Amino acid sequence: MAPTANICVIIAAKNAADTIETAVISALREPEVAEVVVVDDGSNDGTAEAAKRADDATGRLIVARFEQNKGPSAARNHAIEISSAPLIAILDADDFFFAGRFQRMIAADDWEFVADNIAFVDADTAAEAPRHLDAFAENPRFFDLAAFVEGNISKRGVRRGEIGFLKPVMRRSFLNQHGLRYREEMRLGEDYDLYIRALALGARYKIIHSCGYGAVVRGDSLSGRHRTEDLRRLYEADRALLDTHTLTPDAKAAVSRHEKHVRDKYELRHFLDLKAQNGPAAALAYLVGHPTAFPAIAGGILADKTERWRNPSGVSATAGSGRLRYLLEATAA
Repeated sequence: MAPTANICVIIAAKNAADTIETAVISALREPEVAEVVVVDDGSNDGTAEAAKRADDATGRLIVARFEQNKGPSAARNHAIEISSAPLIAILDADDFFFAGRFQRMIAADDWEFVADNIAFVDADTAAEAPRHLDAFAENPRFFDLAAFVEGNISKRGVRRGEIGFLKPVMRRSFLNQHGLRYREEMRLGEDYDLYIRALALGARYKIIHSCGYGAVVRGDSLSGRHRTEDLRRLYEADRALLDTHTLTPDAKAAVSRHEKHVRDKYELRHFLDLKAQNGPAAALAYLVGHPTAFPAIAGGILADKTERWRNPSGVSATAGSGRLRYLLEATAA
């Protein structure tokens, strides 16, 4: 029996002309995909035209365009509004799906969000990645809010190891029932924020350990850069959850730890921004006026100074010895 085409793949793209065609082709290849919606978020490099070159003439590809950049949250929200398939999957414009991804993910019906493993692929060997993909047992399990948040408290020296990088398939009915959409003011952690709000509302978040998503790692990736203001908005999202939802003690403690983790990063970045823009006196004045920020700033500076000594090779702790690195630890099928 042919699989039911009931998934909308959403791709928010800015200046992705070099990669968007591969992303779209990988999505259209999956028989469960009913729609692929690309939102060109104010690109100036022909991203929309490149996406259209991947059209397979099945009528499933929609390409929309913002004249001005609005950010990934706004682009994804727009894609949700102009699409209709009951399941929604997110694909970054420089990433791709491995063949057969959705067959495994949606075989069961016991979730509102379901995610699989991610393989981190070096940009210069991405074309070879499918030949080196490991076969892992699915070993399904569910996240509660506390476990999900704990998985997003990053460890120094661990490259892209956060659970928030998972790309789940989401039920449109659940998003609509609770009025859930991406916060458009957020340009960092907007996925994390959507998922914690869903979990707080009772969403069942399932993960399987087989791998169907290829995340391409580039040295100049925008995902590795963010503004100081983005960090502030991320920890404020945690505060908003704590203020508006009744959480279990474990969940409340985990969200509080994540809020402090991000706020400490913000304090260090804000201090360094003040020093760079207004001089050491302005930075010290901020420290005098905000003494509670001192531990985060001092600890962050010390950690940065000793990073080279602790990791002289510059190799990520998660790099491993194989061709592909995986987000989730898994056992062979």
